Amino acid sequence: MPLVRRDIARPPAASADEAAARDALRSADPDMRWNAARALADPGSVASLAAALSTEPVPRVREAIMTALMRIGNEESVKALLPYLREQDAARRGAAIEALQALPDVTAPFLSALLHDADSDVRILAVELVRSMPAAEATRLLCDILEHEPHPNVCASAVDALAEVGTRDALPALEHCSRRFADTPFLPFAISIAVTRISNGKG
Repeated sequence: MPLVRRDIARPPAASADEAAARDALRSADPDMRWNAARALADPGSVASLAAALSTEPVPRVREAIMTALMRIGNEESVKALLPYLREQDAARRGAAIEALQALPDVTAPFLSALLHDADSDVRILAVELVRSMPAAEATRLLCDILEHEPHPNVCASAVDALAEVGTRDALPALEHCSRRFADTPFLPFAISIAVTRISNGKG
């Protein structure tokens, strides 16, 4: 279920008693847990939210917890969300990506490590996070991938992102990547589309 962006602002009816709300995250009642997550907005609640997220079975409560972490939006919130990039469940993984995309400035310091992760699936997800960066910075990061990334699927993700957010500075890296993967037909084809889009109005 997509995160509801309007919930990033703290709900006006949320409890002012942060300690009580943190305790309520451990309630057996999912409605109480949901209300508790919606009430929490202070940095001191990140550890409690992270612990609750790791065991929460109800999707709408998980969504509320991730929204609370987005609302707090500090480095600790990002650290609480990053492990879910390795989550096997697609819904949890997708929700974590969306939450991190909403925090581009705080997520930025973690991108280099993610883009060089040993797991190619994590590198692909990191590309999705780069999409939310300013165009010049996104182009720089994505071009670095095209120059050095050995996995064609990761490069394909970077090419797709550049077709959407890249500037003309990406053209040399795209051409170089096309030559590197000349024997992988789908990639030069995708690159040709990205080059055309960028040349016709991007950057």
